[in-house]
Amino acid sequence: MKLINQLSKETGIPIGTIRFYEKSGLFSGEKKQEVTTNNYVYYGDDVVEKLRFIQMAKAVGFTLAEIKEVVDAWYKKQISKKAKLEVLDRKLVQIDDKIKELKAVKKQIALCKFNIENGIGPDNN
Repeated sequence: MKLINQLSKETGIPIGTIRFYEKSGLFSGEKKQEVTTNNYVYYGDDVVEKLRFIQMAKAVGFTLAEIKEVVDAWYKKQISKKAKLEVLDRKLVQIDDKIKELKAVKKQIALCKFNIENGIGPDNN
């Protein structure tokens, strides 16, 4: 069992971020019932692994809401291979949609720049 500062050191994740993840329901710690003089929360090794999973999932573009949907099942190996692939396929579709959107924005910006450079449009300054 580890305290939050030990979790932070081991994972490289700031304490505030760990608290935010816990408040978001991604994992939870526990207080020792026999200790009544402080409010220390202790975390098991499973939380270290979940934090690493969360960081990996965030790095490849998953939102915290998406991570919350699958973290426990994925971590506990309760989610089937098919379900894991479906989660990843949905994310790939979202990324493709975002790429199309960004390409359209890029095209509009390039057109705007072209018009400005060539004095085309209502503001020819």
